[in-house]
Amino acid sequence: MSRVTPASIPDTQVMDRRNLDWYVDKAVQVLVFVGGVSAILFIIGIFVFITKEGFGFLTTTFDAQEFFTSPRWRPTSEHNPTYGALALIVGTASVTGLAMLVAVPFSLGAAIYIGEFATGKTREALKVLVELLAAIPSVVWGFIGLSMMNPLIIKLFNVPVGLNVLNAGVILGLMAAPIMTTIAEDSLKAVPDGYREAAEALGATRWQVIFKVVLPAAKNGLVAAVLLGVGRGFGETMAVLMASGHSINLPTSIFDSVRALTATIAAELGETAVGSDHYRALFTLGIFLFLITFLINLTADLVVRGIRKK
Repeated sequence: MSRVTPASIPDTQVMDRRNLDWYVDKAVQVLVFVGGVSAILFIIGIFVFITKEGFGFLTTTFDAQEFFTSPRWRPTSEHNPTYGALALIVGTASVTGLAMLVAVPFSLGAAIYIGEFATGKTREALKVLVELLAAIPSVVWGFIGLSMMNPLIIKLFNVPVGLNVLNAGVILGLMAAPIMTTIAEDSLKAVPDGYREAAEALGATRWQVIFKVVLPAAKNGLVAAVLLGVGRGFGETMAVLMASGHSINLPTSIFDSVRALTATIAAELGETAVGSDHYRALFTLGIFLFLITFLINLTADLVVRGIRKK
């Protein structure tokens, strides 16, 4: 039998194959470029859309002092409509703050156990369970807060209403913890094993290796995980709407009902007349939320860059 060698292949076939490879390579480059640019274009498009819808309110009715300092959100009043968003901002911040107090210890503890102590099938099972928790829809978490946490809080703390900051904060913390755990665990695993081996060779215990070597080396990813959780807290809608009580208050304790910015938009946008001041004011809340999210992401980027320089 005659063997096929490179020399026996006609030059035309070689050239055709090279041309095909070149076209495939160019097509993949274009596809990747379009995919990367489209994400930026989508973000710009969303910002342009909400800005266009809320621009009429910003240029006519908007009063910055009332918007940021007044707790009176009464856009449907016939005689004296007011657009104070202070109670909504404080409500969102209080729920998110409590959620982070719940989520950060749980997520970091789970990430440390999965990444540094669990082995074999135990680690794989825990990772799968964490991913399954992250896949639970927010409306299901809202039902848990409404039907389970509500009577439990009333019974344990002897309060008249269980839909409050505590309920929403715990639910939101449990929602944010799986994502934070996954990112934190990936950051811990990215630390080279040589760091651990060098510390153990110097006589460090297991906990000393974790707290003195692994956690400082993984600061970038841990900070990103926490800030991602904060962004999830500010952007969550349905669970907060169902678990917070949806009452316009400046909370003085964790047992007060509050209303979040996202919940306000979700609850009121479908009942407003398109083009009205109320409609445009809700889009102004959307602009404010967009800017908050942007600042959180920018802060995360600056913190990570600062840590890298150090």
